[in-house]
Amino acid sequence: MESAANSHPSMEPSLLAICAMGLITHQLFRRLETYAISTHSLLLVIPQAVGFMLLRRSMPQLTAATVSCIVFLLSLITSVTIYRISPFHPLAHYPGPIACKVSKFWMAGVSLTGRQHTYIQSLHQRYGDVVRIGPNELSMRDPSVLNPTFGPGGLPKGPIMVGRILTATNLPLVGILDPELHAERRKPWNRAFSAPALKEYEPLIANRVTQLVRVLSDQRGEIDVGRFFNYFSYDFMMDMAYGGGSELLRDGDTNNIWHTMEAGWPAATALSHVPYLGPYGGRVPAIAATVDRLVSYCRKFTMKRIERGSERKDIFHYLNNEDQPEKPSPPISQLLDDGILAIVAGSDTTSSALTSLAFCLATHPAALHKLQAEIDRFYPAGEDPCVATHYRDMHYLTAVVHETLRLYPPVPSGMNRRVPHGTHGVMLGPYFVPGGTSMFLHPYSLHRDPRYFSPFTTSFWPERWLVAANRGFTNAGSVTFNHNDAAFVPFSHGPGNCVGKQLAMQEMRAVVCALLQKFDLRLRDGWDVREYDRGFKDYFVTTRPEVPVTLQARF
Repeated sequence: MESAANSHPSMEPSLLAICAMGLITHQLFRRLETYAISTHSLLLVIPQAVGFMLLRRSMPQLTAATVSCIVFLLSLITSVTIYRISPFHPLAHYPGPIACKVSKFWMAGVSLTGRQHTYIQSLHQRYGDVVRIGPNELSMRDPSVLNPTFGPGGLPKGPIMVGRILTATNLPLVGILDPELHAERRKPWNRAFSAPALKEYEPLIANRVTQLVRVLSDQRGEIDVGRFFNYFSYDFMMDMAYGGGSELLRDGDTNNIWHTMEAGWPAATALSHVPYLGPYGGRVPAIAATVDRLVSYCRKFTMKRIERGSERKDIFHYLNNEDQPEKPSPPISQLLDDGILAIVAGSDTTSSALTSLAFCLATHPAALHKLQAEIDRFYPAGEDPCVATHYRDMHYLTAVVHETLRLYPPVPSGMNRRVPHGTHGVMLGPYFVPGGTSMFLHPYSLHRDPRYFSPFTTSFWPERWLVAANRGFTNAGSVTFNHNDAAFVPFSHGPGNCVGKQLAMQEMRAVVCALLQKFDLRLRDGWDVREYDRGFKDYFVTTRPEVPVTLQARF
């Protein structure tokens, strides 16, 4: 009995040592941010192994292993939790929900619902312009931080893409963390979307827009117009990325490519909030299957395009340095990543904007008829609406596109930036942001803030853009008019903005002109228009609900 009693005190130093290792591990994780599974394993397994060695002399081995694991993890989690909610944390003075301060798993869970854009908007409405949405992450709703964050010399990109694509290596252009490497990788993209290059793409746009109108003409009765925008945008981006290879408008989505992309977005978005788990997700077949299928699909087209060479100047022509034959071709892996980026980012964002635009016009007949009158003036019946000559002079068309992007940005929560680790921090406008902090300038919240866009902040009112540009529209009434272009960021801003912005605008203008030149849009009688906002989901890119319309020929 005396021997058994004497065995208990010997456990206390061992348990204290295990707790101390939990505290030390917390400090190491704070200083050694890494996505390497091997490093995670060393930091988590070695302390537990040492604890097991200390405890096995005083208890059975299985019990020692269990106790070592539980005590170590509890001490680690307790240390992390207390520090993150304590006044000693660098972001302690920024408000936010306790759950967000403690762990990014809260936002990961929110993102699975597709409602992170409205959730973050609600946090801004409750807490103000700067909200702590993670232990080391802020969301901002103040356009004064736009230039210092996203402009030249601003902050490097944050790590969300590590979680989305399940690896920390071979990141696509949109996820490259090193500003110098990003600038170098962006050079062929800049050439691909230069003004001369865009001029060369006009026949490709016209060909697909004409096909879209022809396919829509063959439809009878009610249709989900968004589905056809999906097909159009995907076919067009395949033309741009690989010189062709997709005919969804003609054949339908027989390979379920849209379902493949959309099925993987919720998990990818959740992992983007905990990017250090991305490499683990890449080893889980159920999670990695979507990425693997998309990579395999695009690899086939990449290899065919390389073997075939340039038949016309498409995006691949520039990405493969075919316009600069003195330069070597990039690695296959880079071309593959760039091709996937062009297809996924280029097709979904354009389709999202077109679907939202159709919804807005179908629910606002006066705006629809006003836009049709402008189209008829520049492109009367018989004129080719795909000739871009007049687009820049069509101010109401531009206003309609901008108003749609304001209410329904295709990337509602935007891209994040991060203050580099090991720095003392930076001033972003009036806010001090410590080193190691990630931040978002939240487009959805900015676009729906009455300080920047009013009146009719949450309504579709294209005329606000005419008022702001002094285009002669003056019927704003006696209410206060607010319009801040710096708060309009559907394509981001600065050197890391959406490189395909001008192509997307040209696509949208061509589709809208061609569609409304020929058709009226009539929404299903009795359809609850609130369904669109309820079904507009934010998974970095978006998913949209059906927009049930009937197309009626105008002539």
